Amino acid sequence: MSLRLRLTAWYTAAFLSILGALGAGLFVAIRRQMSRELDASVRTATAALIQAAHIREMEQARGRGLFADALDELHIPDRSLYLFDAGGRPIKPAQADDWIAEAAREAARTGRADRDLETPDDHIVRLHAERFLGEGGTAYVATVVANRLELEDQYAALIRAFAAAAFVALLLVAVAGYFLVRQATAPVERSIAQMRRFMADAAHELRTPVTLLRTRAELAAGQDRDPTRDARTFRTIEGEAARVGEIVGELLGERPVARDQVYLDDAVAGAVEAARALAEQKGVAVEVGKFEETPIAGDTALVRQLLLIVLDNAIKFTPAAGRVRLDVSAEDGRGEVLVSDTGIGIRPDELPHVFERFYRGADAAHHAEGAGLGLAIARWIADEHGASISIVSQPGAGTRVAVRFPLTP
Repeated sequence: MSLRLRLTAWYTAAFLSILGALGAGLFVAIRRQMSRELDASVRTATAALIQAAHIREMEQARGRGLFADALDELHIPDRSLYLFDAGGRPIKPAQADDWIAEAAREAARTGRADRDLETPDDHIVRLHAERFLGEGGTAYVATVVANRLELEDQYAALIRAFAAAAFVALLLVAVAGYFLVRQATAPVERSIAQMRRFMADAAHELRTPVTLLRTRAELAAGQDRDPTRDARTFRTIEGEAARVGEIVGELLGERPVARDQVYLDDAVAGAVEAARALAEQKGVAVEVGKFEETPIAGDTALVRQLLLIVLDNAIKFTPAAGRVRLDVSAEDGRGEVLVSDTGIGIRPDELPHVFERFYRGADAAHHAEGAGLGLAIARWIADEHGASISIVSQPGAGTRVAVRFPLTP
């Protein structure tokens, strides 16, 4: 999983945890508030029932009607009203469930009773029973029963609303978090990518001079001593060791590209001398054809590196007994280095990708080791010098690489 997705997941999880804790606290608080409101409603209904009982008792005393029928005028939605005598016998209505009558008897003894009961049809009800005295001092019990189903319905509606809002908020946080993370991590990712590219480039640059050093040393160790040849070998080893030192030094910081007077023919001669040991070890002949004086402006080390990359590729992908040829020419204001070989070639479908970083064709991966960085570095060096690099190839018939630099006056 990428850094952006991991951070987004962490942000979303943190928000979800906060939202869950907030929601739980909110639900508990609201549930308690709803329960208190239900209790208040039940007590209000009980007070209304007691008041109606007093009124109807006075009317009965005045001969205006029967007391038992007086409560018929009192209707409170979603509330069941009961009036009991002091012995817990129902007065209005004439019948009451046993659990309601039991609560009324408890209230007659203690003054009041509050219960949450489960009915036979699995409903939770809230019951409030309260003892009071009539106008004549007779004790009665007013009982009100409220179905808690309305409380559960309100609570469920609240949960659904909160869940919907939380889901939308979570989506918004996830999307917004991803974009914020992308903005925040972009510099870090660029730094990491640059560091990886630099390390890969440095590793590739080190591979060639180290290989040349090892090859030169192995060849020199296997030959008879010859002062002239040994001196040339030591100079080559010295040059490659200096190049390794430059690369290691570049690890400490970015080196600016120099703009010095460089002669392509001298750079080609140096690259050929450095790569000749590789060619001899593999049995590949290196030929130098046209060799004109070609002045350009550039960085000597980078130009040599570009030529060495192209030459090294030509040698690596040319079978034993094959040939690699270099031509240096100057015409039409351009200095050109042409490297041609009799190697394995490049397939047409792979040719457009050879300058991509870490790209290696199937045939290339089979014939030689590498990270697929050489030509990408060569293209970068060419771009830094205002030069162009092009490749023409045919599978099984070799490859031709042309590098063209602008000439200096």
